[in-house]
Amino acid sequence: MSKSPVQWTAYIVLGCGALIMLVPFFWMISTSLMQSGTELSVPPKLLPDPVEWSNYAKVWIEVNFVRYTANSVFVTILDLVGTLASCALVAYGLAFFQFRGRNLIFLAMLGTMMLPSQITMIPTYFIWKSLGALDSYYPLVLRSFLGSAFGIFLLHQYFKSLPRELYDAAWVDGANPWKIFYMIYMPLAKPALSALAVFTFISAWNNTLEPLIYLQDKKLYTLPLGLLFLKNEVDNKMTLIMAGSVITIAPVMLIFFFAQKYFVQGIASTGLKG
Repeated sequence: MSKSPVQWTAYIVLGCGALIMLVPFFWMISTSLMQSGTELSVPPKLLPDPVEWSNYAKVWIEVNFVRYTANSVFVTILDLVGTLASCALVAYGLAFFQFRGRNLIFLAMLGTMMLPSQITMIPTYFIWKSLGALDSYYPLVLRSFLGSAFGIFLLHQYFKSLPRELYDAAWVDGANPWKIFYMIYMPLAKPALSALAVFTFISAWNNTLEPLIYLQDKKLYTLPLGLLFLKNEVDNKMTLIMAGSVITIAPVMLIFFFAQKYFVQGIASTGLKG
């Protein structure tokens, strides 16, 4: 079926918008491969000539980005495991069990989503300080094992969309609630879990403020924090800063690109809209 002029106009406008959005990424990658001092030459260079792959080697090894990457992977994996496990368990309980105060607990949990993080930042800091957990990964990781309001809500909506008859049939066959949870509903919740995993990965990987508050030892820095202080270590060389930026952003882009199908499917199946 042929496209109408309105559709072609919409495609052209969206295509131009997409190209404009790609310009900063192109400039970042191009600059990361240039020789130092040529990134601001007049007339400006669109492509590096020659290509300086050594910029990545300098950032990766000399500035210790390999250590920062390992730290980010460690924190992100723990955050993923804690968030998925805790949110799935709480959402399952709220969706299938009847108990006094269930609706009140659910509404109170949703109410926490209305609180800006800036409000709880200072009291949370003093709590961790009183526990002697500063300059460690405990403030970045332990909170994920207590669940998140958004993750619980996302999975709760998905569990509510699944047939209740599955639970009743398994219960009649002698399965306990725990067995029903991990053998029936967890496999069925893969789309929603995948969407939550993408959200959690992006949030944990890009988290800059909390590591900045809690981490002081340079050996514990994550990638965003290492990138934040990179300009001080490379004398503000733009080529090396852009190389560090590419290293930091590449995993997020790859994860979102390969998991986009599950991400969209999970959001659509829960009934959430942007």
